[in-house]
Amino acid sequence: MSDVLAENLFGRLVMGSDGTELGMLYNITVDTHSGKLHDLVVEPDDDVATRSVDFEQDDTGRFYVPIDRVRAVKDYIVVQR
Repeated sequence: MSDVLAENLFGRLVMGSDGTELGMLYNITVDTHSGKLHDLVVEPDDDVATRSVDFEQDDTGRFYVPIDRVRAVKDYIVVQR
């Protein structure tokens, strides 16, 4: 995968590999010591049943998608479900 600046990702739609729109990229978690990316934090789409998503969620219902599940970054960020 080619390099992409984080500032170009925020607000981009996140889609599952099955074609389901999961929501909008809200933030990215990073290990401050190593600089390694951990998770995409996704603000869920209103139509997504949060119980049907197999990612960890925070108290506000945002999904934590591990960075190793990212499959493509184009018009959407595609993640393996």
